[in-house]
Amino acid sequence: MKTKIISILLIALFFSCNKTSTEKTETASTESVSSTFKPANLQEQVIYNRAIEAVIWGVPAVNFELLNESLASAKGNFNEIIYWSGLINSKNQTLTPNPDVVYINPLYDTRKGPVVLEIPPAEGSSSITGSLDDGWQTAIEDIGPAGVDKGKGGKYLILPPDYKDKVPAGYIPMPSSTYTGFAILRSNLTDGSPNDLKRAIDYGKRVKIYPYSQASNPPETKFVDLLQVPFSNTIPYNFHFFELLNQFIQREPWLTRDLVMVDFLKSIGIEKDKPFEADARRKEILNAAIKEAHNWIDNEYNNAFQAPFYEGTKWALPVSQDFVKAIGSNYTIPNSYPVRERAIAYSIAYFSAKHLGTGQFYLISIKDNKGQDLDGSKLYQLHLPPNVPVKLYWSVTAYDRETHALIKDMKYFSRASTTPGIQKNSDGSVDIYFGAKAPAGKESNWVPTDPKGKFELLARFYGPEKGFFEKTWKMGDVTEVK
Repeated sequence: MKTKIISILLIALFFSCNKTSTEKTETASTESVSSTFKPANLQEQVIYNRAIEAVIWGVPAVNFELLNESLASAKGNFNEIIYWSGLINSKNQTLTPNPDVVYINPLYDTRKGPVVLEIPPAEGSSSITGSLDDGWQTAIEDIGPAGVDKGKGGKYLILPPDYKDKVPAGYIPMPSSTYTGFAILRSNLTDGSPNDLKRAIDYGKRVKIYPYSQASNPPETKFVDLLQVPFSNTIPYNFHFFELLNQFIQREPWLTRDLVMVDFLKSIGIEKDKPFEADARRKEILNAAIKEAHNWIDNEYNNAFQAPFYEGTKWALPVSQDFVKAIGSNYTIPNSYPVRERAIAYSIAYFSAKHLGTGQFYLISIKDNKGQDLDGSKLYQLHLPPNVPVKLYWSVTAYDRETHALIKDMKYFSRASTTPGIQKNSDGSVDIYFGAKAPAGKESNWVPTDPKGKFELLARFYGPEKGFFEKTWKMGDVTEVK
């Protein structure tokens, strides 16, 4: 009994959450500890507890480290740009990627000094929506028409931690809390035609990245095309998670806000400037802990839909306002560090915007109008009323509910206002169908699903307008077609 009490106190010590959520979590955790993990002594119980905390705290860091691991496998490197020379397919197993844009992703490394990221000005229908994120996936700033440059383009100067020198005129300073990081840039489409796709790719390849030390004569930017290259960033809820977390810790500086974790990580074997080693028993403990953490995160993700965006529906943005505010302030709001909410957000995504709702907004649904999980063996309909209040485009994408990645081996994954041939109703509204088989005559508005698994939907609104947030336009729930 004493061991269980210590377990609960340690978990409660580092994370604060509302009473109802806490009670559910502690009950589930206690039951799981007694049924799946049997500590030999108090020391093993402490290792187990602290490993759970390390997972919840370390999700965004590991998420980014996976990006670096996949980059190395693809023969890419920092201060280069990975891109997809077409709309992505399921070879891209990153978390909830957008299959209706062209991705241009620079990765930076400032360990040898500042790095320049050049963004071209928006021209006609060519524009970029995106953000520059540090290694914790915290947005430093947004980029493009909805970002700092306001569509004029410019030279963003990415600065290493604790950089003290004066930023030269003509550059937009981007102070990074980590040495390495990335930008998620989307070159937007208009009608999705082959010519439109080529235009978006050509425009995206005008982005440049190079060391500031070579700014007087910049080298040519290297682009690594990943369209046909397997690229996986789904979080490994096993021992490899801790190996990736150790790699991040060894490369990046400790931030003041995270110093409490120095001793937590030391307890499980991760310590700066020392090798990470674990014998068979410790691996067993860490694998048990990460399974428990995964269950907890998934449970909290489910609970995050209890406050819907549209009253009476199952559509929600499953992140808290505390987390959105924390990202916008780079976690500088006193008495607020929503690590719990951060873990939920980065368990399903690998990107954050500095000003959510300016360039884009997202809604997710995991259940139909009757509150049942979305089942890939069934057929569903989603009705979008006419005149969706967006400046750029809208889209709805189906993802694997378990991995939050694109459903493997499907012909396509979404329907969007930019999808060629999409059918509109006489009033301008659109009906989209999701299921293993297309309804007769509706193939152009159908998104295939895996009949053997569950799925989730993510609706994107790029360039959302006032009416979207005032909810004068409302999207209904997904309904099963009998």
